[in-house]
Formats: sequence, structure tokens, C-alpha cells
Amino acid sequence: MFRGFSKETSEFLWELSFNNERPWFQAHKEQFERCLNEPFKALAQTCRETMEQRFPGQSWRVHCSRIYRDARRLFGRGPYKDHLWFVIGPDEGHFSDGPMFWFEIGAATYSYGLGFFDATPAAMESFRNMVDANPARFERLAEEASHMRGLRVIGPEYKRPKGNYPPPVGNWYNRRYLGCEWEYDFGGDLLTEGLPDKLCRAYIRLMPLYEFFLEVYHASLDGSGDESRR
Repeated sequence: MFRGFSKETSEFLWELSFNNERPWFQAHKEQFERCLNEPFKALAQTCRETMEQRFPGQSWRVHCSRIYRDARRLFGRGPYKDHLWFVIGPDEGHFSDGPMFWFEIGAATYSYGLGFFDATPAAMESFRNMVDANPARFERLAEEASHMRGLRVIGPEYKRPKGNYPPPVGNWYNRRYLGCEWEYDFGGDLLTEGLPDKLCRAYIRLMPLYEFFLEVYHASLDGSGDESRR
């Protein structure tokens, strides 16, 4: 059962960022499990169970990051991450292929939202085709998201725009991949048992966008992204 993170969680992550080496981590492994890894996995599991109850017709899978960096991609960094994340998405394909809800915790901040981060060029082309075929549909979704306090759209933009839509559609249209997030300083709801409810309420509000992006993902696989989806 998730009972909240603690100030010790932040302290551990700060210490890890300054002592990112195996001897230090091995000496503090019990602390890692107790103040970070165990509550983190409990949070991910609770959120998945809540989404299954709320949307029984959907198939959900949760994937939790590991604290260990890929040894092939250290690039001069230490062997451990100074943050953890989990994603909840469709139970199909690779966990990162389609849209997903996510949560991330670091030493100074935590964030959560909706992402389509590994979207292929074909998927993003399907996204633009579907918007072009029915701009009003996505405009309604983007307008609703724009009124969610604190939510911001993320994702690198093309240097040469693919189209010229005004906000709120234009805030999404010309990106290489898509996402939106809330970000907060470490503390507050993060330290309470109410965090899973806070996250899932946000995920539920973003569900219409998730379903649209899931449709985009499927369209990119079957080549139907140029069809109008009304």
C-alpha cells in the first residue's frame, strides 16, 4: 500500500547525485529500497489498479524504470539514475510505442502527465493528417487541455513548421513528439497517501487526449492516418 514518499526520499536522491558510484549505493541500498523503490512501485501498482477499475474496457500495462543506467549509455555519467519514472499504457507492443500516462520523481521536483514520446515520424504524420481531416475535433481536445491549470505542452518543435494553426491546436501541431505535464516542487501531495488519487484524477481528465493519440498510433500502423475520424 502506498503511504507517501518522505523528505528522506529527496535527501537520498540528492546524495546519490553527488555520490554516483557503486560503493556508495551498495552501502545505502537498504535506504534506497525503503524510502524510494518500495513506495515508488506501490504507487505505480495502485495507479494501474485504479485505472483498471475506472476503465475496465481498456487494457493497461505498467512499466517502472530501474535505478541502474544502461551500461552502454553512461557517457561519462555515474551508473545510477537520480530519478525514477513509471508509465501506464496500452497492453500491446513495446511499452513505449504508444501514448502513455506517466509519473516521475527526482530530488527537487516531481511531474506527471500524458506522453506520446516515442512517436515515429509515421505516427506524427498520422497525427497531423487526422487533425487536418477534422480540425474541430482536436481543437475541442486542445481547448479543454488549455483550461487545465498548470498543464503545459511539451515536445521539441520543428524548425520549419508543418502547418499554421492558431492556438490551442498550434501548440501541439508542429512538434516532433507530443506530451503534456504538470510539474511541482518536491513536497506537498508527494508526501501523502492521497498521491495516487491525485495522479489518477489527472489521468482521467486527460483520457480523451489519450484515446485520440491511441487512435493516431493505430492509424500509423495500418496506414489509415489520412482518414477523417469523426
